[in-house]
Amino acid sequence: MSVTHATFVVERVYPATPERVFNAWADPEFKARWFAGPQDWENTPLSLDFRVGGEESSSGGPKGGPVHTMRGRYQDIVPNERIVSSYEMYMDDQRISVSLATVEITPKGDGTLLTYTEQGAFLDGLDQPKYREEGTAELLDALGAALDRENV
Repeated sequence: MSVTHATFVVERVYPATPERVFNAWADPEFKARWFAGPQDWENTPLSLDFRVGGEESSSGGPKGGPVHTMRGRYQDIVPNERIVSSYEMYMDDQRISVSLATVEITPKGDGTLLTYTEQGAFLDGLDQPKYREEGTAELLDALGAALDRENV
């Protein structure tokens, strides 16, 4: 049994207002457009109760498994500025990590700077911080693409 502790930060600048970026996290229909696994994965619908104490869950994986599941709870929400959540990741039925994630939304010129900070406990070598950071970067890129599509 082992635990690897890690913190990472991923930043993105989006050509959208802080309100639009915040809404991309808060609105279940909009979040479902970008918060999912790779295109070749089978994904279940996102469940989102966006309020302090509310829960969120999603799962998916390649055909034939394993199934990756995220279960989270919102700890703090400041509209258009900050979202803090804690979440667990599972591979099939085995917990692979527990994390605290903070999304900071800051005006930057005509757009918005999003700063995502994650503090994680990665369990028993089943997940690694570099994989989580890479996956988070891909999700934030998908968020940018969803915001761009909304502009068209």
